Amino acid sequence: MNPFVRSRRAVWGDVRFLIGIALVLLSVGGVWAVLSSAGTTTPVLQANRTLVTGEPLVSADFQVIEVNLGTLTDRYLAPQDLDSGSIASRAVEAGELMSKTAARPAAESRWTTIVVESSTGIPDDVVSGSVVDLWHAPTLDDRSTPEPPRILVTGATVASVTKTEGMLAGSGTEVEVVIDRADVAEVLAAITGGSLVSVVPIGAGS
Repeated sequence: MNPFVRSRRAVWGDVRFLIGIALVLLSVGGVWAVLSSAGTTTPVLQANRTLVTGEPLVSADFQVIEVNLGTLTDRYLAPQDLDSGSIASRAVEAGELMSKTAARPAAESRWTTIVVESSTGIPDDVVSGSVVDLWHAPTLDDRSTPEPPRILVTGATVASVTKTEGMLAGSGTEVEVVIDRADVAEVLAAITGGSLVSVVPIGAGS
């Protein structure tokens, strides 16, 4: 038998053996990495209460919880990520993890709050954080015949609701809403012009 053939077979057998060992080690390492990451938690902020758009974010509004986010860790605010002067860029529900996209510097805020008195009743489930439309029924110049109602502002966020009680109380409900600064002039013009303003929950007419 040719000794060179035997030598080549022996070398190839050693290579296959080493490859097999490497694959086993890789497999074991992968399983260890998965199990290790499964037990890894990260401290993130969770809202203690509903936060409305444009509201300043302070540490008292959150609690720190340990969660396993895996590859999503960078999407949420850790305690050290809460910068002074940050505001909510959207409504954040109580118990919701605070995502980084839901916070922005106050200097970039384009929102403000305004109080309107709804000429119609609003459902009890309209609370802080609810999204509503503002409708108004402008009057004619002679103030006698109202025009058909139309949307004044869409997608406003409710900051607070004040309902009057008692038989002698007024028929309206005061609602503080967060609106874009660009809509302030039109809302004030409607209010001072004698329009009947109504707060309507989005989806109420569907």
